[in-house]
Amino acid sequence: MKPKSTLSAKLSTRYLLVIRNEENFEEKKTVSFNYARVLVITTASLIILFSLSFYLSSTILARWFHPASKEVEINKKLLGLSAAVDSLHEQLAAREKLLLGVNKVISGDGEYLKEDSLTDMKAAKKVKQVNMDAVDPVDAEFRREFEAGTGTVRTVSNPAGGNQPDLLLFNPVSGGIISDKFNPRIQHYGLDLVAKKDETIKCVADGTVILASWTHDTGHVITVQHAGNLVSVYKHNSVLLKKEGNLVKAGEAIAVIGNSGELTTGPHLHFELWHNSNPVNPEQFITF
Repeated sequence: MKPKSTLSAKLSTRYLLVIRNEENFEEKKTVSFNYARVLVITTASLIILFSLSFYLSSTILARWFHPASKEVEINKKLLGLSAAVDSLHEQLAAREKLLLGVNKVISGDGEYLKEDSLTDMKAAKKVKQVNMDAVDPVDAEFRREFEAGTGTVRTVSNPAGGNQPDLLLFNPVSGGIISDKFNPRIQHYGLDLVAKKDETIKCVADGTVILASWTHDTGHVITVQHAGNLVSVYKHNSVLLKKEGNLVKAGEAIAVIGNSGELTTGPHLHFELWHNSNPVNPEQFITF
């Protein structure tokens, strides 16, 4: 009787795999193996393959196949876009607020002027007179010659009632003649100045251009923000020499006199001064 083979014997029994040429039975390759070695190699290969698949599915391939990973990535993008939109919204709100104030200045809208603001406006017109005897003789002589020769600069006291002078305001048009005076009762919030053709318009004080544009009624308009909440406006120009955001000096050319816009009857400059969103009479600030 044949002895019964055990499992260990079957696994350890060696076999020989011979590869031959089909035509001439030439031996090409031989491989010696047993079932135990095949089992170990197969098991190790399956473990490695499973581990590699699990790693790829939880890391690199998760971006394409795992819904949760896609959702996290989309949420990150949405948060970034939301922050960008909020920032743009704040910038837009600030710009709209600035443009609203500028448009009120440009259009001469008098509906928002209150009775108490008119009282403040009267106080804002006060001009500090320079005591020529209290200054250095050389400086006093220079001022006399300058004012006598051109009459284009005036020391302006603080509109809020301060004692120290804040600004030196220049005449915006050399040799300009007033053709229409300041009259807020008829919503004429500035002066109309007639000058020779192609005369340059000069900035009355140091500041920043906050508007350089065209409107249907007032043509080419340029607006400059100065220190102390003072704004100067120059309308009906033929050419603008500065752009929004430009820094300008007192006496620097910013435009050329013209006749642009519908609300004009001839070449002239419509000049306005505004303090704290209220119009003030330029004649109280500048010697024309």
